[in-house]
This record gives sequence, structure tokens and C-alpha cells, in this order.
Amino acid sequence: ILVSDPAMAITSLLQCVAISSLLYLAAGLAILLYFTISWKKRVCNLPPGPQPLPLIGNLNVVDLKKPFQLLTELSKLYGNVFTVHFGPRKAVVLAGYETIKDALLNHAEEFGERAEIPIFRKMTRGNGIAFSHGELWKTMRRFTLSTLRDFGMGRRTIEVRILEELNSLIKYFESYQGKPFDTKMILNNAVSNVICSILFGERFEYDDPAFLTLLKLLNENTKLLGSPMVLLYNFYPSLGFLFGASKTVLQNISELSAFLQKLFKEHKEEFNENNLTGFVDAFMMKQQQESKKPHSMFHNESLLFSTLDLFAAGTETTSTTMRWGLLLMMKYPEIQKKIQEEMNQVIEPGEMPKLEDRKKMPYTDAVIHEIQRFANIVPMGVSRSTPTDVNFQGYVIPKGTEIIPLLTSALNDELHWKTPHQFNPSHFLDADGNFARREAFIPFSVGRRACVGEGLAKMELFLFFAGLLRKFVFQPPPGVNKAELDLSADVGFTLNPMPHLVCAVPCK
Repeated sequence: ILVSDPAMAITSLLQCVAISSLLYLAAGLAILLYFTISWKKRVCNLPPGPQPLPLIGNLNVVDLKKPFQLLTELSKLYGNVFTVHFGPRKAVVLAGYETIKDALLNHAEEFGERAEIPIFRKMTRGNGIAFSHGELWKTMRRFTLSTLRDFGMGRRTIEVRILEELNSLIKYFESYQGKPFDTKMILNNAVSNVICSILFGERFEYDDPAFLTLLKLLNENTKLLGSPMVLLYNFYPSLGFLFGASKTVLQNISELSAFLQKLFKEHKEEFNENNLTGFVDAFMMKQQQESKKPHSMFHNESLLFSTLDLFAAGTETTSTTMRWGLLLMMKYPEIQKKIQEEMNQVIEPGEMPKLEDRKKMPYTDAVIHEIQRFANIVPMGVSRSTPTDVNFQGYVIPKGTEIIPLLTSALNDELHWKTPHQFNPSHFLDADGNFARREAFIPFSVGRRACVGEGLAKMELFLFFAGLLRKFVFQPPPGVNKAELDLSADVGFTLNPMPHLVCAVPCK
């Protein structure tokens, strides 16, 4: 089009640009207004909680050494579903057994994802069982449960392995001849040998230097993962360079991985599909079967971190519970004596407890359950996440929100426990002295992400605990009164007893 007046053409062009700009601006404002209103609606429907401050959220009132204590207090103020801000990281907390059950069992899909926790993302790169997601998690969990059953979990074969390890543990305890010693490393080693026999088809000697180093790395990481510095890294991952503890965790994982890779190489060289020795061999056979699949989930990273998950979980939680158990027996010798009297009535002289004896030993079974409840070793569970927007108990929880199932609130729920803050085996006994199950007993969590090794842990706890009490009376060191024994917990990803010594005096 030819325009005779250039000035008019420029004016018309500017008007068109102005109109277009106004239209774009109006559209942009409309979109912004829409999302602002939608966001406000969603935020207004979030569960209540303390008002967050800029940048730090609610960290001004959180004790990072024991954050579960603050969350317990907040549940009394805001109810059983509430929101808390750890710096810029928002989380919804579920408190009380009924609320946790409703979410994790009745709304299993909506609360079924694992939260993206920066330190665990760095450690596992999304692989393994505990911190993987979606189809990878489903595949690894299915394979793991099936394989653990194949190699004896819940069967007589694994009972024999546990009893063999118990014999080695008893000999070690006897070597101290009733003198004080620290049980931490030896219980770690004994319990770890059970899961190692399932993973690798072998156990390690208690003085094996490589294995002792491995356990020390594992212990250090367990402590660091619950430390204030690593928690701050999770809240502010972009400032990770400020938090040296996270670097130590990753370095430890690197060393643990190198140890496992060496074992994998040995298993690969000796691999025989007609003689699978454990989980690792079964995984390698699965890799062979799926070698031609372009996107198989059974790759080397999955093998490494699935094995590491099982090794860590199969070592730390059970051995920690055992240490609490022996400490509590020193604190409450009358309970220890009652267990030994029950065993004397049920088990023939010179014989050791077996799994089949558990039903005939209700008091011992009750004590073991009460140790787990009272020790409360994973008070905040492991965080979940919402894969979609979730409507729950009148609130809207946005997609991708971290969910904290406050397990300590179920294990100490006043609606379900007569004396929740006291060590009381009668919590698991009925009026006739029979063992009584309690639905609020969820130390292994519940639902889709419950602990895969629950069955194995229960077997180990009964056989190790009852077996040790069959052989020894546990007493405080000379000069230490039972009233002086400290039942407070040390800081860590799991709650460990404070350092202490034990005297294992042979039963007469």
C-alpha cells in the first residue's frame, strides 16, 4: 500500500503498536490476575500454621536438633493437619494416628510419592528403593520384596542365619567377662551380617577392617543426615557450599559405593545363574534377562543404590532398637527379670528361643514392641509428596508439597496409649496377660512406602533380644546407678541412645 503522507503513516503505525501493546498488556494482566486468584484460593485452602517470616519461614522457632518436638507442639495449636515453613521449603504435617492412617492408607495414591529432598537426590540421583519415584520405584520395590522372600525373609532359612549370627554375638559378649563395653559397633556388625547374607550370600568377621570402616561411614552419615547443617542444606540447597556436613555425607557415599562396586565385580566374575547367592546375584540375572530392552530399569545405578538402601536400612534401624532395648533393661531390671522368668517356663534348659516360641512368650513380645514404641527412632518418618493437588480433610494441598507423617505423634497418641511417655509393656498386653496388637503401633510407617524389611526386622529383634537375655543379665557399669542412666536421644536421622557402656553378666 502506497501512502502519500509519511507522517500519517508513522502516526498510524505508532497507534497500531500502542493498541497491540495495550492488548498484550491487558491479556498479561488478565492471566496474572487469574493465576493470582487461583494461587490465593489454593493458599487460603492450605492447612493452617504459624505465620512464616521472609526467607527463614518458621526457622526462628525450630530446634533443628529435634524438629519433631516443635511439630508435636504445633499440632496442639493448629490441629492434626498443619503447614510449616522450613525456610522457603513448605511442608504439610500429619499428626495423630487417625490422620496418618487416613492419609497413607485411605488416600494411598494421593500421598504415595517420595518428597524431593536435596541431600538424598544428590546421594542417589533418584535411584534405589527409598528415594526413587514413579515406575522406577514401583519396579524396584516389587523386585526387592519378591527377591527378599526368595532368599528367606519370613522363612525358616533366615531364622537359621540369625541364630548363627546370635551365637557369634554371644561369644563376643562373653569375651568381656561381665566388664563394661560399648555395644554400638558390635550390634551394628551382627545385624548387618544378616542383611549381608541376604544381599551377598556372605557375612563378615567382627574384626574385618574394611567392614568396620564401612559401618563407621554408615554411622557417620546416619548422624549427619539428621544434623542441623544438613537440614539447612535441604532448606537452602543453592547455598550448599556453606554447609560442609553435606560434602562429608557425599564423600562417605562415594566410599561406600566404591566398597560395593568391588563386591559387585567379584560377584560378576563368579556369577552362576544356577547358584544365586543373594539379592545382588538375582539383580544381575535380571539385568541379563533385560539386556536387550532399550530402557530397562535394572541398570548399574539401580543395583548400587538399591543394595545401599537395603544395607543401610537393614543395619541401622534394628541395631539402634537393640541398643535401646539393652539400655532399657538396665534401667528397668524388674522387667528384664520377668522376661527371663517367662523364658525359663517356656524354653527347655540349655535351649535358645526360636521364632515358634514367640506366641508362648507374650510378655517378651510386649516388651520388644514397647521398646520400638518408646524408642521412637524415626520420629518424623521419611517425607512423602503429593503427585497431584489433593483435597484432604477440608484442605487443598498443592501438587509437589512435602508431607511429613509425624510417626512420633502416633506412637505417643494419648487416644491410643494409656501412658504414652512412659516405658510400659502393658500397652501390648490384655487383661489376661496375652499379647495385644495396637493399631497405632506404626514404627515401620504404613501404606505404599512402608519399610520393605519389616518382616526381617521383627524376626531379628525377637531372636537377638530374647537370645541375649537368655544368656546374660544386663547391668550398668560399676558405680552407675540405674536412676543415672540417660534415656534422652542423640541427634541424627534416627534417634540413637546417648553413648553408654553395658555389663553383660552371664546368667547363673
